[in-house]
Amino acid sequence: MTPRLANPYPLAKDGFAAMVALEKAISAGPIEKPLVHLIKLRASQINGCAYCIHMHTTEARREGESEMRLYMTGAWRESSLYSPRERAALAWTEALTRLPETGAPDADWDLVCDQFDETERAWLSLAVGAINVWNRVAVGFRYGHPVEASTGAENAA
Repeated sequence: MTPRLANPYPLAKDGFAAMVALEKAISAGPIEKPLVHLIKLRASQINGCAYCIHMHTTEARREGESEMRLYMTGAWRESSLYSPRERAALAWTEALTRLPETGAPDADWDLVCDQFDETERAWLSLAVGAINVWNRVAVGFRYGHPVEASTGAENAA
């Protein structure tokens, strides 16, 4: 895949600096880091952002997340690996990421209200919004994800 812009950051320096500042604020905010990784991964899966999927699975694994929970994120509703708090956050992530189809339903908001206080709800929504912006930048500009050394699977019949 050929990137559409070699390096968009200096072209919109103030905008990207604001996004980086938002990410730092989210990281320092009240939502636990493992949950932020799941939020970022799920939104990136929905948006088809290979660059961000690679980044957030790599970061989550480095910080101790299990491979199985990462593998199952796309099927979280059918998996027993996620807590009620994580389920509420994943439902809200899907609702906001698919906003034109969902309209942010009250049922998903009610789940969030059951698991998060008001401050956390605000930060949760900011985290979902931020990853959706990053996904649109990465997909729109055709960022390629890093490719690790071959596993040999490409030679399997």
